[in-house]
Amino acid sequence: MRLGCPSLRSLSAVAAAGLWFLPRGLAAGHIEGTVVITQRLTKPRVTPAADGYQRGVTVQLASDGELDWLAYERSHVVIYLDGKLPAPKSSRVAVIEQKNRRFLPDLVVIPAGASVSFPNLDPIFHNVFSLSKARSFDLGNYPRNQTRVVTFPKPGIVVVGCHLHPNMSAIVFVTPNAWGATADADGRFRLADLPAGRYTIVAWHKRAGYVRQTVDVPAEGTVPVQFTLPLDNLEGNLHSGLRRHEP
Repeated sequence: MRLGCPSLRSLSAVAAAGLWFLPRGLAAGHIEGTVVITQRLTKPRVTPAADGYQRGVTVQLASDGELDWLAYERSHVVIYLDGKLPAPKSSRVAVIEQKNRRFLPDLVVIPAGASVSFPNLDPIFHNVFSLSKARSFDLGNYPRNQTRVVTFPKPGIVVVGCHLHPNMSAIVFVTPNAWGATADADGRFRLADLPAGRYTIVAWHKRAGYVRQTVDVPAEGTVPVQFTLPLDNLEGNLHSGLRRHEP
């Protein structure tokens, strides 16, 4: 399957924000909120020696550089509604690029039944695989300007890696319904067009685990929500967050 790079990249930006699968035409209530994180949660990446990557063509390994770590942590919080709600009807595909020996973005949020494309944009071979309970697969090794597409039929946390480059990892977070997103760099999020009712809204971070709240959404209007991460038991939440595979 050949790439159409402009369309894939534009889809990637939209899907990373967790917005493209929200249903339309439901004039109802909304949830708007913020995620508060005041400390770095993610451990620094360990970069293997360059010799381990030589496959004929040298590809510079991307660097975090002067990364705003609090913005990074906030943008890696998944927000979704728990429970069985209407599933989206969309043929759109989220995108995780393989570029500069990394998965970009390293976190996408999709509803159960949606798909992710993994285009290789490096001049070397890459591999994409997962051993996760929610969805296991191995797409084999493939060269630049090819992609593979995987469908994720059920909710769960799917950790993705590359057999050829062990520093590469990403997470596909599959939500149980159409209402899911990631917070932005400022910690803001919005779940739109909800039928009136009581819902459980969940925030998840791979280091902080799961935090839940109950919210009552009116027939019209917006409900404010705030999550503060992490909770006191960071280590316990970490094990809960990565070992529990069904949101």
